[in-house]
Amino acid sequence: MKIPSIVTNKTYEYYEEKLEEEVSDGPMPRHIAIIMDGNRRYAKELGLETREGHLAGKEKIRDVLNWCLKLGIRNLTVYAFSTENFNRDESEVNFLMELIETTLREMADDPEVEEKKIRIQVIGEKELVPESMQETIRYAEEKTKDNDQYTFSMAIAYGGRQEIISALKDIAAKVKNGELEVDDISEELVSEYLYTTGMPDPDLVLRTSGELRISNFLLWQLAYSELYFTDVYWPSFRYIDLLRAIRSYQKRARRFGK
Repeated sequence: MKIPSIVTNKTYEYYEEKLEEEVSDGPMPRHIAIIMDGNRRYAKELGLETREGHLAGKEKIRDVLNWCLKLGIRNLTVYAFSTENFNRDESEVNFLMELIETTLREMADDPEVEEKKIRIQVIGEKELVPESMQETIRYAEEKTKDNDQYTFSMAIAYGGRQEIISALKDIAAKVKNGELEVDDISEELVSEYLYTTGMPDPDLVLRTSGELRISNFLLWQLAYSELYFTDVYWPSFRYIDLLRAIRSYQKRARRFGK
């Protein structure tokens, strides 16, 4: 006998409510970073075009941001486009560039972003993206630069190794010019030259779609992050999946090597 959907929906709502209560009583991550994966496989399984999977993934970004606001998580970083993604089919790359640009523009113009005091920033090799996107990035960052309650970061044309190399080059140049001494180089100094300077390192890094890889994401910053992997494709990611990830984080003993 098939259970009526109204029963399953009520059961789901009850479980979500209880899980939210449990999570809200525990230590909340200051910063969550997400490797958004599975848009193409989501579309394939539903018999949709790849673009429709990416469009569904775009909508999910705002859902997750709202959930983080609800829970008081002040920093959210999403991996939107890696440097390796430029190797995809040109038509898909162009579509993703347009989609990401639209997302940034919409968020910058959203009254709730101003109301909630959300600062938008983009991390990555911005010079690699089209000029129109560079203009949109400047627009979004400038418009929200004084917002100081939450930070939403989007990693675009981003690679963790490239980020570290860029930081080391900047530091080396200052040593060469006499602005820094070699003995001045420390973990704290290197962190100041990363794209994420001024932000706490992620407490929780989660990846959707079942892949168990970090994929060149925040390699320096995740040294002490808790990692969480879920089989759910990114467009299908639910509030309950986020709550489960946070509950897993809360149950782990964070000793930082002590």
